Amino acid sequence: MAGFVCMRRLVRINSNRVLFLNVHKCKREIRTFFANSVNYKEAEGDNSNLSPELTSRLTLLSRRRRSLSPLERISGLLPQDALSPEVMQLRDLNETETTAETELLETRLIQEDCGPSEDDLDTLEDPETPGVHSHVTFEEEESCPSVPGERLLGFGELLVAEYSKKRRVEFKKLFQLQSGARLMGNWGFIQHNDIVGKRAGQFLKTGRGVSILVRRASLEDYVLLMRRGPAIAYPKDAATMLMMMDVTEGDCVLESGSGSGAMSLFLSRAVGSKGCVISVEIREDHHKRAVLNYNGWRRAWSVRRGEEWPDNVQFHNADLCTASPLLSGQGFHAAALDLIHPHLALPALTPHLHPGAVCAIYLANSITQVTDLLEGLRCLELPLLCERIIEVPVRDWTVAPALQKDGSYCIRKPPVLPGDEQAEAAVVTSNQERTTGSRPDFGSVPYIARPHPEQMSHTAFLVKLRKCVL
Repeated sequence: MAGFVCMRRLVRINSNRVLFLNVHKCKREIRTFFANSVNYKEAEGDNSNLSPELTSRLTLLSRRRRSLSPLERISGLLPQDALSPEVMQLRDLNETETTAETELLETRLIQEDCGPSEDDLDTLEDPETPGVHSHVTFEEEESCPSVPGERLLGFGELLVAEYSKKRRVEFKKLFQLQSGARLMGNWGFIQHNDIVGKRAGQFLKTGRGVSILVRRASLEDYVLLMRRGPAIAYPKDAATMLMMMDVTEGDCVLESGSGSGAMSLFLSRAVGSKGCVISVEIREDHHKRAVLNYNGWRRAWSVRRGEEWPDNVQFHNADLCTASPLLSGQGFHAAALDLIHPHLALPALTPHLHPGAVCAIYLANSITQVTDLLEGLRCLELPLLCERIIEVPVRDWTVAPALQKDGSYCIRKPPVLPGDEQAEAAVVTSNQERTTGSRPDFGSVPYIARPHPEQMSHTAFLVKLRKCVL
């Protein structure tokens, strides 16, 4: 019975103590809210010319409180006279840090509203600062002279959008400027109407604030990114074939195997407006695709340069083996073949080649095609001499300056002999000067060079045949 009475008294004492602590906590919250309100009123009075958006952000900031740990919550429930001096000192230190953090955030908000500081402007103007792009004002952009022969971006042009991350191209897309269209992606979108009238090679921001490089499409970009039916002759192989054939302006060239029209475009540019290219394709669907790609590039070129691309390619849907009426009365300075069995078409082609002309053959499957070609030349006894059989691998490299985790440049450290304290101190001083300066000295930044992870090795065998006089 006595124990029950004692327990009841303890419960009553604890309930009274909890009630007292709750009342003390309410007073403390009221005092805290009142102090914050006074601080905000003072800030509002000092910055009455701020924008309404900044005023609302400062109001939310004034009501923001740092999350308390369990120990701080328990100490907040106890009266101040029951706390030890060490706990009181920690509480005062935390309040001081919170106040300093709040003042710092308020200062940053005011600076963002009023504009960048002088230090920020120096950082933006420094093109060597890693991770920061220099910006050109609108007046300076308008005063820049245009590239000779180029125009501002307009509807109908072919452009390439690129998004790079960590020195790697993560996204590349070929598109044509159209009124009311959008450039869509996971990083946001850009209105085509916002691109028109800009200069090529600019970084444009999407709705999510991602910078996208928008530039004009080169012929290589168009060939690699255009719609295709069969596989194309890659630009590296097409350039080598042009060197083999030694095509110049005014030549007349025969192409068999139009495919998607890649080689036709390269030949068209090589022969110029004075030359001619006759392209023969046996499949009707490939023939239509080659014509569409060729005309698409010509239309975009006329919008880009204000002049027409030479209409010097004649596409024919026919078989070269039986196309004698098509080739009658014509002579060719060179020929480019992209066929599965090219030795079957050589008897119809060879009589129309000028003496000394070169026939470049693109064999994309295997080395057995090369052996079949050479065996066909041996059996047919054609006046063709095999000069070269090559493949063209391309090895890309990634070369970039070494950066630290904070984005600053790494600095070379010269070796210091043991015991040479003066030299070591000089090295430390020079490193500090280089780090704090706007840009490191020439030769002080190490570079990292390694092969690109995506390599283009074998694509095809290229065979060079020359017509000779027996």
